[in-house]
Amino acid sequence: MSKCKITVVKRTINQDLIDEHVRDTGESVGRCSAFEDGQEFIIEGFAKKPDGFCDWAWASIHKDVVVVMFGGAYPWLKRPGTAITCCTDGLRPVIFSVERVE
Repeated sequence: MSKCKITVVKRTINQDLIDEHVRDTGESVGRCSAFEDGQEFIIEGFAKKPDGFCDWAWASIHKDVVVVMFGGAYPWLKRPGTAITCCTDGLRPVIFSVERVE
């Protein structure tokens, strides 16, 4: 099993959906505060959630991490041994790059 690097590519926000669906509480909804753009995590051994990684995001991307760590590939991506994936927060998703480290 290979090492794996997870990189936060970008934190996005869907303001149109927030405006339409989120109740006005007087507080603004911003980009996810659990991560920073460019932040990296290294995983070794079985695909265990890295320290400090959001539980919800991990649940969303774990399957892609396992595929990459065990030698799988997504043929539509230019670089073998990578995945581009995201958490399932529809209002402010975080996009991750997952890559096998040999």
